[in-house]
Amino acid sequence: MEIDVRMRDFFLDLLDKELSEDYFFHNRHHTLYVFEKALEIADHEDCSEDEKRLLAAAALCHDTGYIKGKLNHEEESGNLARLFLPDFGFSNLEIEQICVVIMATKIPQMPQNKLGEILADADLEYLGTDLARSEADKLFQEIVASNSSLTLTAWDAMQVEFISHHQYFTNFCKAHREPRKQSYLAEIQARLTGSNC
Repeated sequence: MEIDVRMRDFFLDLLDKELSEDYFFHNRHHTLYVFEKALEIADHEDCSEDEKRLLAAAALCHDTGYIKGKLNHEEESGNLARLFLPDFGFSNLEIEQICVVIMATKIPQMPQNKLGEILADADLEYLGTDLARSEADKLFQEIVASNSSLTLTAWDAMQVEFISHHQYFTNFCKAHREPRKQSYLAEIQARLTGSNC
């Protein structure tokens, strides 16, 4: 798929300019990562070029709502998609489809279609990679910025709870990310067990 560089740069610049510096995880870097991973997974899931175009827009927009705050950021991301995507040639119908895909990233994830499953998996794909620990550290920093009472032990317990209940939806992530995710979960559990001795 030919990437709309103008659209990509627009949304990354929007995050650069409007996001609080306290977003150590939900920022340009994460959005670009999810964008790239969504398209990678889409290739493995036999998506059409039209589907990839919608998915690319959803990935770029999916966390823009953080510029309005953490609460209901997925809905706010949809509102920003409705505001900006017409400038990049998307019809109202396509934008509403994109908004449904964006909502698939809301926790707990409940994707409504194949593109939603792909974006939901791309958003948490890092859990099944060697980046899991470093990305989790950034997310911890981000949460601590607004909740200074959160301890590393409590964070590890939160991660165990979350990862234990998380599931990938796409065949690609089930096959290629789930095993490493389980290893990461075991690492956190071992760390927790050690801290409770």
